[in-house]
Amino acid sequence: MLPNYRRCVSCRRVALKSGFWRIVRVHPSGTVELDQGEGRSVYLCPQESCLRTAQKKNRLGRSLKACVPETIYQILWKRLSASSSQS
Repeated sequence: MLPNYRRCVSCRRVALKSGFWRIVRVHPSGTVELDQGEGRSVYLCPQESCLRTAQKKNRLGRSLKACVPETIYQILWKRLSASSSQS
């Protein structure tokens, strides 16, 4: 894969890294954070369908090999509604 390109964990679309949300399992604590920290990362399209699928099928948790708190999903839903209201 080319540098700065990533794949959505939900729909498998490949695009520039800047077009995705980054979810990180921080090393060594194992906590899950958004957009910051070093550790295992997954990327998610900022679209309702991708977020819904990722939450329903636990794609973030399985890819990160960690339990993703409900607060992470709540923050992502807020981001999605904020970005759609600005458009």
